[in-house]
Amino acid sequence: MNKPISLALLVGGIILIIYGVNASDSVGSGVSRFFTGSPTDKTMWLLIGGAVAAVVGASGLMRGSKSN
Repeated sequence: MNKPISLALLVGGIILIIYGVNASDSVGSGVSRFFTGSPTDKTMWLLIGGAVAAVVGASGLMRGSKSN
């Protein structure tokens, strides 16, 4: 994986995590948490997607490119 793609995935993942944390503090998520005990699906998808993208991006940067 190219370093620019890995970096973009890492940055995008961090941004998604930030949006997910902000969404978890929203009124809609609070109401959902009150009735169901869990945050909204949107919040969960933002957090999970952000975490996956950040891990893939970080592993791509750590591994580096192998050139001959």
